[in-house]
Amino acid sequence: MDLGRVAGHTPREVTDQKREAAVLVPVVERESGPHLLFTKRAEDLRDHPGQMSFPGGGREPEDEDRYATALREADEEIGLRSEEAELVGRLDDIRTVTDYSITPFVVRIPDREYEPDDREVAEIAVLPIAGLTDEVNHEHERREHPYYGDIVIHYFHVDGYTVWGATGRIVVQFLELVTDWRAPERLDPESYG
Repeated sequence: MDLGRVAGHTPREVTDQKREAAVLVPVVERESGPHLLFTKRAEDLRDHPGQMSFPGGGREPEDEDRYATALREADEEIGLRSEEAELVGRLDDIRTVTDYSITPFVVRIPDREYEPDDREVAEIAVLPIAGLTDEVNHEHERREHPYYGDIVIHYFHVDGYTVWGATGRIVVQFLELVTDWRAPERLDPESYG
């Protein structure tokens, strides 16, 4: 895995959405190899209940920038202190069906126990990158999206969890940047951000 490719990446920005959000893509180094930390959203949330996501959320007026948003939200959701996050770089912004522009920030974080805020987070899952890149654990399908037309949805099934949707799109770009893994089918990212 080469995180230097993230540091050298020039991210594409999405500036035409009504709302801004930011997430951390937290890399945890373990003896068995690199992992990514995900949260499983609480079942009673209005948007995307029960889905796997990265720590993060909507930008608030007091947030200096989107990175500050991601750090604040990660502290609230899993107890990650801002000084624990080592910024590697940014991935491309993506659009969501809920009118958000999401900015993903790749960070290194310590391998320690994190505490989920049960109002927003049902579980924390630390999944191996080797599992995410194993073709046995990946599937995809083409769908017709009401706004973006023909799109590809990626599903990663690892350790009993399924990562898909906006988080799956972030994972695809991350894996393609830092590993030799390539999505088996992909459309022009400009078409649906």
